[in-house]
Formats: sequence, C-alpha cells, structure tokens
Amino acid sequence: MQLTEATWTDADGLDTDLALLPVGSTEQHGPHAPLGTDHLTARAVAANAADVREENDEEIVVAPAIPVGIAEEHRQFTGTLWVSPDSFREYVRDVLTSLASHGWRKIVVVNGHGGNVGALREVCADVTRHEEAYAVPFTWFDAIGATEMGHGGPVETAMLRATDPELVRDERIGEASAGASDRWGEWVSGTNLAFDSAEFTDNGAVGDPGEGTIERGEELLEEATTALVTLLDAVDERDRA
Repeated sequence: MQLTEATWTDADGLDTDLALLPVGSTEQHGPHAPLGTDHLTARAVAANAADVREENDEEIVVAPAIPVGIAEEHRQFTGTLWVSPDSFREYVRDVLTSLASHGWRKIVVVNGHGGNVGALREVCADVTRHEEAYAVPFTWFDAIGATEMGHGGPVETAMLRATDPELVRDERIGEASAGASDRWGEWVSGTNLAFDSAEFTDNGAVGDPGEGTIERGEELLEEATTALVTLLDAVDERDRA
C-alpha cells in the first residue's frame, strides 16, 4: 500500500508490520538526468518490491519518499538541495518512529544516494536499539554490486530509462559524456583530496551515460527488486525479541 494514495482507514485495515521508506536526494546528475534521480530510483525499487509481495498476498506499507539528503558535495551545481547530517538523521528517525507507532515496526529504508549511507546505518541502529522497532538500510546499487556506478553515469542513466524514461534528456547525452570524469574524486595515497564534485567533473557526471541503455536499466531494476524482496523476507522472519 502506498501511503500517499491511501486513506487513513485503508491504512488502519492493513495486517502487516512491514514498511518501506524510500530515501534519496535532490542533487545534480549532469546535464541529462533530473535532480530527483536518487529519490525517483529509490521509490521505483520500493514500489516494485511492494508489488511483488502484494502479488503473493503479502501486505506492506510504502511511505512517501524523503527527497532531500546529505548532498553538500554537489552545492556548486544549481538546484542541488541538502541538509546537515544531524538534520537528516533526526528527520529519518522521526519518520521511522512514526511508522512504528502504527504497528509497522519492521522497516527497510530504501536508499538511492551514496551520501546518505553512513547516516542511515547510524540512525537505523539507534532506532533498533532504543525504540520498539527494527530498521535496516538498503542501498539498491550497493545491494547488486553496481561497480560502474559513477554519478549520473551508465548505471543511473540506465535505471532512469527503466523507471522514468521521459526525464532523461537524450539530446544532452553527448554533452554529458564529453564533460564527465572517469572516476569519483582525486585520489592520492588512498586519500580523496576532493570534497566537492565540482573539483573533478566539469558538468557533474562521472562515467559515460551513453552506456546506460534501457536493456541494462531493466536488468538493474529487476536485480534491485529481487535483492529487496529477499531482504524483506529476512526482515519479516527475524525475531528481534
């Protein structure tokens, strides 16, 4: 059940303790991909996993996506929004505890932004230790081992072609590829000298988005959905007593 589309009485009638909370970012993804890439892809993976469960008559709640995360590293690119790590952790924690208050006490946070990973692990641990809830983070591209991830590169561009194809600016793919960097950061002796993406990429992209095909995107979406469904089964069966 998508909470944004349900009434409170619909929600009250659910017989489940499982919930999904999509989380992402609003940040630049090169000249060809939307600022909302990270929360759009997280929301799509969550929705697909919920559909799989519901096809098997297994109810689940899907909360509204949190669209702004820890993204100050993209601050030089217009339209990027960010909050402090402390604000992000507190906000996510409050949403998790409000879900738990309605009995949805087993929650998987479906994340689409690398900058959120550390904070989500911390806040899920805090909620699990100190509240009557069990929360775990799931970052879709880490779950499927997408090593060519980049940023606005082949993986995210491909995923968008599968989830929101109308938002990919095809006429700008060549521009995005020409201005993209080959890797994330400036590395010396195992240390990234760059704190902001503008230090190493001219247009915000990392990796060649031209390699992000619809076929690859459909594969990624299927792999991410399968991984999330597997995790949900484990969370559902886990005894936290």
